[in-house]
Amino acid sequence: MFGYVRPALDKLDGENREKFQAAYCGLCHTLGRRYGLPARLFLNYDLAFLAMLLGKTCCQSPKHCVVHPIRKRPCACRSAALDAAADYSVILVWWQLQDGIADHGFWGGLKYRAASLLLRRAYRRARGNRPEFDGDTQALLARLSELERENCPIPDQPADCFARLLVRTAQGESDPERRRVLEHLLYHLGRWIYLVDAADDIKKDLRRGNYNPLALRFPHRDGVWTEESRLRLGQTLDQSIRQMASAFELADFGDYSDVIRSVVYEGLYLVGAAVLDGTFRQREKREKR
Repeated sequence: MFGYVRPALDKLDGENREKFQAAYCGLCHTLGRRYGLPARLFLNYDLAFLAMLLGKTCCQSPKHCVVHPIRKRPCACRSAALDAAADYSVILVWWQLQDGIADHGFWGGLKYRAASLLLRRAYRRARGNRPEFDGDTQALLARLSELERENCPIPDQPADCFARLLVRTAQGESDPERRRVLEHLLYHLGRWIYLVDAADDIKKDLRRGNYNPLALRFPHRDGVWTEESRLRLGQTLDQSIRQMASAFELADFGDYSDVIRSVVYEGLYLVGAAVLDGTFRQREKREKR
């Protein structure tokens, strides 16, 4: 359910592209330092964005890594924000894998079981570091599973579960005013991620007979949205982005302000439009090439 949160890199200047790259690489190195190589395999854009939200300063120290053994890459220095993002990342990915095991039966769930074996030791360590977050994650995902079993046709109910889960990642912020801003921003980020993921997965879910609240709520033709549905889905996605923007303007995000602004005011809109048009995966392939 991850990989959608990214800035509009082509519109960022070189300095801010480097800051985004440094946060991404910094989280990767932090995952390796705290949890070993297997945890680094589950790195994604969304948790790098979380690290930028939680940390205001961007100290960089160029480093080599397995993927870039020759040329050093900009890498954010060790920080409490990166440590927290790494802990949350491992716990969220672990429970995402457990959900995959439950949803795909024995044969279909084999890849999720294999990934869980790789991540088991890291998860146990992360659970020890963040027991409250792990407990909250289990409770909210259990509620989400109930809604799926009930075939809930109201998208905002399951989206609320995932949104409240992301809100818990702000619990370590000591400044109460800043914490409220983060909680509001993270709530609507979680809502947006859940809904855009459901929109992106509609064809796959229909083919496999999986629960998809958007397919139950909005008209489509074999997984292709009607014009009316595309418009209405775009409006509900944009509603959450506007709420995120309102929260963003209330706090100082330090060195990462311009990158976060690019995500909120440009990147999310671009990703949402590509998902609703059915071109997001094709764009991902082009970017990887």
